[in-house]
Amino acid sequence: MNVTLASGMTPCPSCAAPMQPFVSARKNGGSLSLDLCFACQGIWFDEFESLQMAPSGILELFHLIHEHHDHPRQPWRDVLHCPRCRERMLQGFDVTKNGKFTYHRCLQKHGRFTAFAAFMQEKGFVRQLNGAEIDALAKKVQIIRCSGCGAPIDIRRETVCGHCRAPIAILDPQAVEKALAGLGQAAEKEGKVDAEAFADALIANERAKSRMAREERRDAGPPDVTDLISGGIELVWKLLRK
Repeated sequence: MNVTLASGMTPCPSCAAPMQPFVSARKNGGSLSLDLCFACQGIWFDEFESLQMAPSGILELFHLIHEHHDHPRQPWRDVLHCPRCRERMLQGFDVTKNGKFTYHRCLQKHGRFTAFAAFMQEKGFVRQLNGAEIDALAKKVQIIRCSGCGAPIDIRRETVCGHCRAPIAILDPQAVEKALAGLGQAAEKEGKVDAEAFADALIANERAKSRMAREERRDAGPPDVTDLISGGIELVWKLLRK
């Protein structure tokens, strides 16, 4: 795809369209600029930027991701290219207490491209499903959309994405509230917390739970393809918790 970029714009490593800049507070003062692609649901971090984000910046980014969670999702291309040097990027894996997540990194150490869902898992908003939960989910929905690259996964036969090898993960409302509360406390210590944005994020989560209840009252079943992170995620979570 040939896309003409304005001066200073960063191309998405997957679709090559210009990404949206996002300025975040940095730990120990200052700021850093990230680049977001909502069509691919990915974040470009220059080297070590993810670790340098202040808690208040993580809160603001979570709120922004939530605002765009209903946008149509396009799958990532098989080969991703670094927006700085245009070389092919290498897929990597990392492990947190919430499970394993994937990302793509530049071999020249310019940075990495991370899916929104992987970022939320890294920060404690999302957790990986275990085998029993996947089996229970497969009885209700058969095909889900990978929260990493957007490819379809038949969870009756696969426990990871066959395209990018990302594990099956879900947005856990309790984990969201716990993570937001923890980040809120840390941000207050910084003296930089945006109280309105923090409240909006919590309210948005409650609204999502209300949508879940409305979905349960509908006669129609769940769609054939489900995105556990961006669409119907609270509904699936409650079904698993029964």
